[in-house]
Amino acid sequence: MPGDDKDGYYCSICGGIPPDKIKTKRILIDGKETGIDHLEFVFDEVKKLKLEDNTVISDELLKRVKVFNYVPTKKAAEYATALIGEYRKFLTER
Repeated sequence: MPGDDKDGYYCSICGGIPPDKIKTKRILIDGKETGIDHLEFVFDEVKKLKLEDNTVISDELLKRVKVFNYVPTKKAAEYATALIGEYRKFLTER
């Protein structure tokens, strides 16, 4: 894998992001597979808050996901629903 921390890492074959550096996880949102960047990081941060209420959890998830990803305003509710579902799976896997 060519490159370094200063210049960034890239694939020597295609010039794109090396597979081991991809931080985007794909989840279903409104029936469509959607890439969410830094999702595990977001989940870890929300988990630290030790929240119980699903509405508060989904609000926190959505707020943090928006830092790294574009979330269409009209689809915010669908994103929140998908995120809380994925978050619950994340918690059971840990």
